[in-house]
Amino acid sequence: MAEPLLEVKNLQVTYGSGRKAYSAVQNASFTIYKGETFGLVGESGSGKTTIGRAILRILPTTGGEILYKGQRINGKISRALDKQLTREIQMIFQDPQSSLNERAKVSYIVGEGLQNVRPELTAAQREEKVRQALLDVGLLPEFASRFPHEFSGGQRQRIGIARALIVEPEFIVADEPISALDMSIRAQVLNLLRQLQKQHGITYLFIAHDLSVMRYISDRIAVIRKGNILELADAEELVSHPLHPYTRSLLSAIPMPDPRREREKQLLVYDPAMHDYTAAPPAWRQLRPQHWVLCNDAEAAQWLAGSGTN
Repeated sequence: MAEPLLEVKNLQVTYGSGRKAYSAVQNASFTIYKGETFGLVGESGSGKTTIGRAILRILPTTGGEILYKGQRINGKISRALDKQLTREIQMIFQDPQSSLNERAKVSYIVGEGLQNVRPELTAAQREEKVRQALLDVGLLPEFASRFPHEFSGGQRQRIGIARALIVEPEFIVADEPISALDMSIRAQVLNLLRQLQKQHGITYLFIAHDLSVMRYISDRIAVIRKGNILELADAEELVSHPLHPYTRSLLSAIPMPDPRREREKQLLVYDPAMHDYTAAPPAWRQLRPQHWVLCNDAEAAQWLAGSGTN
């Protein structure tokens, strides 16, 4: 078994306070191992980005623990640990247009992080690292003198990836990095992320709402809805043997390239009212090898029978 890099235990994140309080994440637990791509998938408003921002300490947590290399990183931490996290954990944002400073040149945008984590570098050394970072993401070094508005959406996202990579992080939170891109560019960015992972040994938390993308990029996938993680398994296992009705509804929504099959497919609509937890509350259960589902005993038996598993 690989070494755990990040552990999330019973995480809770709440917006607001008092009667206006809204619980965005409830008792979320998972482990991300070093060198893997862990996918977090769910519909808009399910709490995916909230978890990513809580890991990056952008949002405060109201309960649970986030452990990075065995050290708790949520709540109050030392200045030395905070500097370490800034250097080792980075984020690729969803919108490459709003996440880049339109008034700054690419050289400043990409190299700004080095001024904080590597202040000992000279201007020439920073310039060389910016040049290499742009080359790593498939951009020409002369692009460093341009402004973000001079680039396409795919190129802007590559600039955002270069900004995250230049400080040589060990862990990257990729928050829907391809959702704002054209279909023709998405595969290029996904292949780039996989290539960079092999070259630099990076670990990803990949956040998205498209299970077909998750199947391609992720090693393991967790399905989240309204702040609760409902199912977790290896990528191929989850797609081939989905157990939770919500996961099945997400899979049924994936468009098919064949128009005839697309017209004939049955779209599954998830209804939360189907669950009756008044007498038997749900618990985290392993129903198949390395396949975990939030359910009670009756649902476990029913879903396993429906999947053809004894």
